Amino acid sequence: MILVTGGTGLVGGHLLYKLAKQNENIRATYRSEAKLKNVKAIFETYQKDYKTLYDIIDWVKADITDIPALTDAMEGVEYVYHCAAFVSFEPDKYHQLRKINIEGTANMVNISMAAQVKKFCYVSSIAAVGSAPHTSPINEDIPWNPEANNNVYAITKYGAELEVWRAMQEGLNGVIVNPGVILGPGIWRYGTGNLFKRARKGFDFYTSGNVGLIAVNDVVNIMTTLMDQKISNERFILISEIWSYKDFIKHLAEAVNSPPPTKEASYLFLQIAWRLDWLKRKLTGKRRQLTKNLVHALTTKKEYDTSKIKSTLDYKFTAIEDYITEVGRYYLKQEE
Repeated sequence: MILVTGGTGLVGGHLLYKLAKQNENIRATYRSEAKLKNVKAIFETYQKDYKTLYDIIDWVKADITDIPALTDAMEGVEYVYHCAAFVSFEPDKYHQLRKINIEGTANMVNISMAAQVKKFCYVSSIAAVGSAPHTSPINEDIPWNPEANNNVYAITKYGAELEVWRAMQEGLNGVIVNPGVILGPGIWRYGTGNLFKRARKGFDFYTSGNVGLIAVNDVVNIMTTLMDQKISNERFILISEIWSYKDFIKHLAEAVNSPPPTKEASYLFLQIAWRLDWLKRKLTGKRRQLTKNLVHALTTKKEYDTSKIKSTLDYKFTAIEDYITEVGRYYLKQEE
């Protein structure tokens, strides 16, 4: 039996589709019935008559902060893919991020060890990898710098990784993957899928930084391959290509038949914008759209070394330009 947490998200939903296609014995956790439509949308993206595949999954209602529910969900499980997480860059969501990302992951590894699972795969984030000095490429061995300009999401994903490393030192057979920005179809209301929706409406500006991108199918294929091989106590950066935000936004717009932005948002403009967004939050209670840390990320250029996963699995990543075009076609199709 394979257990997938976060099955209603982009990575989890695509992982479930792959496992169902392989006719695996699958169990997946969910928090609310409303979220299950995400999985159905992902399945339907690739296969109109998806119901037979979807029905293979044994769905269990369980929050990763609910230890009794997780304990029940773990019964008979041999392999665990922990994809569940809370993604937010809003500083006032810090305690919620800690509870879900750190405490939830601690629960998952503790219950997995108690259940004596054979292997555990944790989906972390490139945000949890340390920053290299100067312009050196960032690899898996760069230490975390607590003094760096880390956002609240990065801090809690790093904290979650510490729980997984602790469990692996205590005997858990596991691997960690650190994907960059994951692109994929099926969920358009939030996450990276929403970028295609916003691109369709039109972006006004692009920013000066760069971004590490990867196709969701690459993430899923690498995860399942790592679980099938005798690889343990390792982490892997998963980035296919590094693009400037200018090129990324341009190709997003072209993929959904919209004109690309022609103006770069200046650093001064962004500094003013995040402060106005903070004030808007205070006055109206609406969620933050732009934070100080996010501005830093949008205007920073980083390089990443992905040689470890390439040499370990001899893996060839999907070309990002082609994949953005492909996801754009899926988005336009669902608009019809």
